[in-house]
Amino acid sequence: MKKQIIIGERVFKYKKDALGHFKAILNSYDFGEELNENDNNDVFELLKLHPNFEEKNNDGIKGFKIDKVKKYNAKCFHIIKNDLSLEAFSYTKCINGSHSPSTKFSRTCRDVIQNDLRDVKQKYFGQNSKKGQVKCQETGELCFWEELVIDHRQPNTFSVIIDRFIEVYKLDIKSIEYIEKIDNVYEFKDSKIAEEFREYHKQKANLRIVKKGKNAGRAHQARLKQQKKDLKIK
Repeated sequence: MKKQIIIGERVFKYKKDALGHFKAILNSYDFGEELNENDNNDVFELLKLHPNFEEKNNDGIKGFKIDKVKKYNAKCFHIIKNDLSLEAFSYTKCINGSHSPSTKFSRTCRDVIQNDLRDVKQKYFGQNSKKGQVKCQETGELCFWEELVIDHRQPNTFSVIIDRFIEVYKLDIKSIEYIEKIDNVYEFKDSKIAEEFREYHKQKANLRIVKKGKNAGRAHQARLKQQKKDLKIK
């Protein structure tokens, strides 16, 4: 039987219910807005579950607000310290805890290549856009930028590229050191790993621009040979 999640006076039957509750609070505010008293209390109780709560509570907490994590253009809870400085934290880290070594490694690798993937997408739009739309390479449907994602064509899915990189470079991912930029967002302490992964990914990835949700059902493309419409990182 799964254990209930207790956060302050709230009892959640499942972890997904707790995650849904705090995601709803996050999305109910605009950037820059401070939380009301009830939500403030809920989020403070949530913060107590954070693995680094004592450190985050060191300088005292005045309240909470919603603000942007600039690099990712995403909403995030921010602690308002007594000196009015802000510190972002992840509600998912409070509930799920820290990432496993494999998840931490994979997510950090994905961050390493984000600019490369964005460049591929921008180039594709620059060459093929008509009135702000391009064709999904899976369905042929015209879509806007925000409707499309960069997808790794099978068999070299992103997870396969990660696994082969670990094998080729004989990495012990449990011993890799990171710099945590914000909650659950890391950089490799050894920048050489990032450089090597970026180059390895460039060589191995066959990419497509596809509509969101269409990147899960392409088992028929499970062959290594590069296809004419595959996109590559230059």
